[in-house]
Amino acid sequence: MGVNVAIVGATGLVGRTFIKVLEERNFPIDKLYLFASKRSAGQKLLFKENEYTVEELTENSFDRDIKIALFSAGATVSKKYAPIAAEKGVTVIDNSSAWRMDDNVPLVVPEVNPQDIKWNKGIIANPNCSTIQMVVPLKPLHDRYKIKRIVVSTYQAVSGAGKKGVDDLERTLNGEKNQCFPYPIANNCIPHIDVFLPDGYTKEELKMINETKKIMGDNSIKVSPTTVRVPVKNSHSESVNIEFEKPYQMEDLKEVLRNAPGVVLMDDPENNIYPVATIATGHDEVFVGRIRRDETVYSGLNIWIVADNIRKGAASNAVQIAELLIK
Repeated sequence: MGVNVAIVGATGLVGRTFIKVLEERNFPIDKLYLFASKRSAGQKLLFKENEYTVEELTENSFDRDIKIALFSAGATVSKKYAPIAAEKGVTVIDNSSAWRMDDNVPLVVPEVNPQDIKWNKGIIANPNCSTIQMVVPLKPLHDRYKIKRIVVSTYQAVSGAGKKGVDDLERTLNGEKNQCFPYPIANNCIPHIDVFLPDGYTKEELKMINETKKIMGDNSIKVSPTTVRVPVKNSHSESVNIEFEKPYQMEDLKEVLRNAPGVVLMDDPENNIYPVATIATGHDEVFVGRIRRDETVYSGLNIWIVADNIRKGAASNAVQIAELLIK
């Protein structure tokens, strides 16, 4: 028996990927409803070779038997429509920043804190893409060696800004003027994702700090991030420096990562084996390599983490949550 599923923001980059991932993972769907803004309504999208017409999202959209709604239509839409859906008995898995830091809303990465799903009150938040891929390999390391501090620099693909980000890369590669990013993204690394806050950090950086603590269930972890947009079409990369409380043996640590759910270890630098964006694209796993000891601190580590930001960083993580819900 399948369940009735709705996708809100169905025509966007993540919305279309929701459809693809549901199909690939053979999620048991009875009826599928696709919602988007007024201007996208009427578009036709394929799911398992059947054509579906996108409807305009309204306050009455959830007046039918829908069990799970996957939202990826921005924080403003989620703020308004997620409570309406939840009130009507729908469980919302929301991809925006709207609910992530709400104390009554679990923030879930299935490999890390699936138990938090249990206390949802109708809304479950999907974390930020750059946070998701970092915590997947870090949680098992934290359980074993206790993380004191994380310093992370991200190399984030333009698809993280949606279709307009991808278009801006193509535009500026052709020598045309930038429209999405503050500078031409072609030939630049732009240390500016989301808006700047009074302390000089960006909102994206703040998300990584706060969300990591909430997902890992440990407020003592210190996180120091710098988030950077790079001229790569898809898949985020991260250079992560970790300081542990406990000592580690390198072989044991690699074994922890080798056995970690959702992690693929690619760490054979002598043979040029390490993760890159083109390898991660199209996959749901998080790829880890360039693992080496940081000798400048007691029990320090450097690792390189790469994942598909539209899949694991958004759509696939939400579908994995939905799979746990119907279990």
